[in-house]
Amino acid sequence: MDLIAIAIPFFLLALLVEIAVDRKQGTGFYRANDSVNSLSVGTLSTTFGYFTNLIPAVILAYALQNLALFNIDLAWFDFSPSGILLWLLALIAFDFCYYWAHRCGHEISVLWAAHAIHHQSEDYNLSTALRQTSSGFLFSWIFYLPLFLLGMPFEVFVTVNALDLIYQFWVHTQLVGKLGWLDRILVTPSNHRVHHAQNKIYIDKNYGGILVLWDRMFGTFQEELDDEPVIFGVRKPLASWNPIWANLQVYHYLLFDAVHTQNWKDKIGVWFRRTGWRPSDVEERYPKNPVILSAFEKYDPPLHPSLRRYVVINLVLGAIAVLGIGFLFASHGALASLIPCVALWTTLLSLGFLSDLKHYAIRFELARILLVVPLSVLAMLYFKVLPENQAGMAALGTMLFVLVCVILLVPAARSVKSES
Repeated sequence: MDLIAIAIPFFLLALLVEIAVDRKQGTGFYRANDSVNSLSVGTLSTTFGYFTNLIPAVILAYALQNLALFNIDLAWFDFSPSGILLWLLALIAFDFCYYWAHRCGHEISVLWAAHAIHHQSEDYNLSTALRQTSSGFLFSWIFYLPLFLLGMPFEVFVTVNALDLIYQFWVHTQLVGKLGWLDRILVTPSNHRVHHAQNKIYIDKNYGGILVLWDRMFGTFQEELDDEPVIFGVRKPLASWNPIWANLQVYHYLLFDAVHTQNWKDKIGVWFRRTGWRPSDVEERYPKNPVILSAFEKYDPPLHPSLRRYVVINLVLGAIAVLGIGFLFASHGALASLIPCVALWTTLLSLGFLSDLKHYAIRFELARILLVVPLSVLAMLYFKVLPENQAGMAALGTMLFVLVCVILLVPAARSVKSES
């Protein structure tokens, strides 16, 4: 049972409710461009995972089959008192590993390159929770390897992983204040707001997934202070709504330092040293500007309502496409999902260009709706991803899509020309 897939409708419902409350109260916790970018990043992560999640799964399954110290039977995890206790212990063990994975994700540069995506949003709301990395598969599995060496059944791991992630969704909100004694035990919205801050006092604090007790045990806990309002985001702003660049930004910085340093040890060390560390020769030649939070301004290119509407409509269509791709992946596998995924990724990239008011955004979007989408449909028909008896419906749907997009794009194009 895929608990995360089951939870997604509830995530979206909660997101809509929070947006409605935000609008009614006028709190301004949501901006359309920031939320679209967070959802685009999450969509990219989900669909890219179809082609990458197998890598850590194979490694961990191998460890379980060949290196496990204990033979723990899946049947032990039932709903008897002892079975429930085992489930609870498994969840706590997972959360402990998550703490260290999360902490290292902030404190080691190459791991931060993957995790930084989750912190790039300068707003803080439920859409931020869906903002996930596409490159975490490279190293994150290392921190969960001890669970498999102890013999945790793979099905149990998948379940407690899902439970831990589902719990973390609700803490990404500003609508819930402090919760008294719960703030001392659990990761709560107040505790996690601290974690997403770029204020000096809050940086690298509150790493727990469900339990904040780990932070109290290992000295990384920080309470949210009334006299220190949280400023969300990262100290090197993304300053872009491009979801692909969001995943590459920190890797690019590290590569820049590795290429420009003259010290061969530093070329390797830059990837694995403490986050923020730079080779001295690179720091001297390419110094970073100091961070002045008192002058911080959110990245917020002004979008004409017609352009904002166009972007939101296409994101909604993309979300619908994700459901279809998910069914296609479940029934036919990753290879069958590749063509629609590429079309979807092109869509997300184009929406980012439009939101950034890039001078080439309209040309890129026209290429997407006039070339990429029709060619993707033809390719799916050719490779029998779509059945031949659906060719007529696919052609009609494609023509309607192109027509509607072109009609909506005309006023949006005028606004991009006037604002860029």
